[in-house]
Amino acid sequence: MEKEIIIADDEYETRCAVLEDGVLTEIDIERKNDEHTLNNTYKGRVENVLPGMQIAFVNIGLERHAFLHISDIIRDLEEDSSNDDSAKLDLNRKSNNSPKPGRGYPYSISDLIHPNQEILVQVGKEPIGTKGPRVTTCITLPGRYVVYLPTASNIGVSRRIESAEERQRLRDIAEAIRADVEGGFIIRTSAEGKSEADFAGEIQYLVDQWKRIVQQAEKMPAPSLVHKEHSFIVRVIRDSFTSEVTRLAIDSKEQYQDAMEYLSSSGSELRSQVKFYDKSVPIFEAYGIDKELKKALSEKIWLKCGGHLVIQQTEAMVSIDVNTGKFVGKGDPDSTILSANLEAVEEVVRQIRLRDLGGIIVIDFIDMDDPEHRRKVYKMLQQALDKDRARTNLLHISDLGLVEMTRQRTRPSLATVLTESCPYCDGHGSVLSTDTITIDLLRSIKKAHRKSRKRRLKVIANEHIVSHLLDEKAGRLRQLEKSMNLQIRLQGDADVHLEDYQIFAEGSNREIYLN
Repeated sequence: MEKEIIIADDEYETRCAVLEDGVLTEIDIERKNDEHTLNNTYKGRVENVLPGMQIAFVNIGLERHAFLHISDIIRDLEEDSSNDDSAKLDLNRKSNNSPKPGRGYPYSISDLIHPNQEILVQVGKEPIGTKGPRVTTCITLPGRYVVYLPTASNIGVSRRIESAEERQRLRDIAEAIRADVEGGFIIRTSAEGKSEADFAGEIQYLVDQWKRIVQQAEKMPAPSLVHKEHSFIVRVIRDSFTSEVTRLAIDSKEQYQDAMEYLSSSGSELRSQVKFYDKSVPIFEAYGIDKELKKALSEKIWLKCGGHLVIQQTEAMVSIDVNTGKFVGKGDPDSTILSANLEAVEEVVRQIRLRDLGGIIVIDFIDMDDPEHRRKVYKMLQQALDKDRARTNLLHISDLGLVEMTRQRTRPSLATVLTESCPYCDGHGSVLSTDTITIDLLRSIKKAHRKSRKRRLKVIANEHIVSHLLDEKAGRLRQLEKSMNLQIRLQGDADVHLEDYQIFAEGSNREIYLN
């Protein structure tokens, strides 16, 4: 399988796409004006403890208090209950009280933390909708080869390293290193085949980083941001750029240089796979990614066989319905249904990864009477999910053809990032968000200028979009005019659909078509 990572960076956002054999499978979008908290470490203050629900709310200085569940504290205590000498910020159990079981846990959360207590936490899930971030006391510090767990004691090996001999070799190396280091480790896929010397330096760097975090936290008031996660490009290289990747293409000189510097500092041999893209055609357009992104916002996805998927995302869960559609097959009905379901499996998993769907997911396959056919579909689904970096939990397929699963959710889905409630149907549907439309329009203005070579352009768009451009995006608009020596006249029209716009050369009635 050929795997490529494509990064598009401009003044509005940075986008990272993963292609497998030329097919878009993952997308990550980070907007420049958004606040990103995932994996940030904060010194927080406990505001409220609810023993009946085994949860607490922690003030970490954001708009909404963070949510802390007992499972994200217990994990720490179970891993290493003796590791309590690194800092006074460590969680301390009340020695005078015996643990009280609650909601399946051997402790009550009120035995572990109390209001006004200062604790060190890390964001494990970004705020989504009206919910605040979810945090944990189990801090993790990731590197390219290992993830350091300063408050734990276990050693884990990536499940993608399949060789039992290699897994044991890496575990033995980690055990030897841990003799001189407090904490635990998770050995990442990129460590496969590496020697002790290859990641011993990285482990020491992460250990020193943890010491700095603890020292910094001691000096800071609560709430405070103690440690910020690395930049977007560093995270991509650290977490996704493995030997499986044949090409990493970047269209930004600055991001390209940052990538090369990081790879040089980590001693990686993958620098030759990094390419700077400097062609006039935008990189996402050249790779056909923009078209696939639009499809990823549609409820209906067509399969090659003529069948289709219907994907619906609600507050409670995601439902994926598999339909035969136009597919009638050439054999008996059971074989036709099996064939449609097997083809659907790959596309279902691709859409789950691409849309970054999380939480509870229910897949409604076409009913199969033959138990062997159900087993085949289930096994193929398991194999397809092995490619997914997010944690999944898959239940067996039911007699009705239903599969229930959960998928780790750490950030908003693609639809949440790119769309908002539709103003035309009172929120029953969705349209592209105002930010998404204005960013697309600014890119289209650039494209219209390159195509027409005109320096005076007129844009007709919905009045809400024009107002947004002249208000919140005014700086971006002026910057665009200055950088390309353009004069842009905006005309708002309430009758124009929110997502539509037209671009003309000033003084001409002929629209500049961009496709």
